[in-house]
Amino acid sequence: DLEAYANNYTGLARIYRLIYIADHCPKLRSDALCLAISHVVTTMNANLYQVLHQKLQQCQGHVLPDVTGGTPMDTGLPVFNASWVETTTQKAAMKLEKLDGDLKNYKSNSIKESIRRGHNEIGDHYVNCGDLIEATKSYSKARDYCTSSTHVISMCLNIIKVGIYLQNWSHVVNYIIKAESTPDFTEVIITNDILI
Repeated sequence: DLEAYANNYTGLARIYRLIYIADHCPKLRSDALCLAISHVVTTMNANLYQVLHQKLQQCQGHVLPDVTGGTPMDTGLPVFNASWVETTTQKAAMKLEKLDGDLKNYKSNSIKESIRRGHNEIGDHYVNCGDLIEATKSYSKARDYCTSSTHVISMCLNIIKVGIYLQNWSHVVNYIIKAESTPDFTEVIITNDILI
């Protein structure tokens, strides 16, 4: 069952796995794209939503008219929602503006922990919007404000996660080495129950 398989993954990894299945298994292409679309609408990734709908449309070809009424047949496939794209794009821009404002406020108050958290929140937002390059930049900026081994390892794991999504393996390896060379690495991993 495709849905049960997809449930083994979370977040962007689930969506990427479904796209991979759609690209490599013609028999499951339509179902995988429909599932991917249903998961994308839980994010703010309007660009990926549009791409997935284009792929689904190419997969289905042109919808034939119903011979009785002259309207397209109900195929049970998700319908492209232009208002969702517009609303989501606006919400993403407003959220980014708010997060940027918060970060500027933290910087003016010189609170290292809040600045680090602000960069992480912006990085998380970029991941949610599908802008992985900007997410990497934001997570990297958090490095200057890490005050403990836990913070450094968390920053490395964020960059590793995005590096995997980007398939930037040299970046992934570099940050694995940085994380492992952090003082108290083993203790931090065990104490915080971090899965690697």
